[in-house]
Amino acid sequence: MSKQKGNSRKQDTSGKGNKKSHFRKDSNKISSEKKPQNKPSNPADGIRLNKYISNSGICSRREADMYIQVGSVEVNGKIINEMGFKVKLTDEVKFDGRKISPEAKAYVLLNKPKGFATTTSNAKGNTVMDLVARASTVNLNPIGRLGRNATGLLLFTNDDEFMQKFTRKGVTRLFHIELDKNLKSEDIQKIRDGLKIDGKTIEVEDVSWVKNAPKKEVGLKIKHIGNSVIRTIFEHLNYNVVKVDCVTIGPLTKKELSRGRWRYLSEQEMNTFSML
Repeated sequence: MSKQKGNSRKQDTSGKGNKKSHFRKDSNKISSEKKPQNKPSNPADGIRLNKYISNSGICSRREADMYIQVGSVEVNGKIINEMGFKVKLTDEVKFDGRKISPEAKAYVLLNKPKGFATTTSNAKGNTVMDLVARASTVNLNPIGRLGRNATGLLLFTNDDEFMQKFTRKGVTRLFHIELDKNLKSEDIQKIRDGLKIDGKTIEVEDVSWVKNAPKKEVGLKIKHIGNSVIRTIFEHLNYNVVKVDCVTIGPLTKKELSRGRWRYLSEQEMNTFSML
């Protein structure tokens, strides 16, 4: 894992601390008689497979050559075991059955303000991607969603395996929610017991009134990564959701991260996530 530093979206854009793949042309060619049928493309302007593997952080180029020779590497579903083979960034490369990327891994935490859609599409007006545009030279993707008018913590990464941790197992998030009226104690119990909506039971880890606040302010702990489930829960019980703010994601909090700002995750934070 590549350690990066930074604590605001106004930081230096020189690229320092971000690893970027560089490509070079190579005149070496594989003779046609040695080329098996249905083999993945071998473009002249690609990146050598051993460098691709090395850039992913798995091992050195020399070690990558050894793994290639013994058949541990696949490109587009085909085992490749010859030296000098080249791949494009659009190719799917797997090492021991796991998809890898030649880009340095990046992990960015944003404290999202209102008015920004959680999408990578440019056709949605202001998006969260505008807020983290200077965070990395790699293509980041948001993990989960916060509605345009929702606020709070949102994670971004280019690490597919890290993203799958959220979608497969889920990671606990704490939301501060404001409703249009006080939440009844019997409804709190219904939520704790698990609501069955459209044939599916929605489970939460905990729900309670926010301490020293009106009873229309609620704290909700849940592992779902989309915030639409929050509205589904409360609308099912005849409440309207006025505000949604993601306060924590696993061990991460908004401490020293003002609204609209982002920062990189520390190595210690990543180690904590690996144990969840």
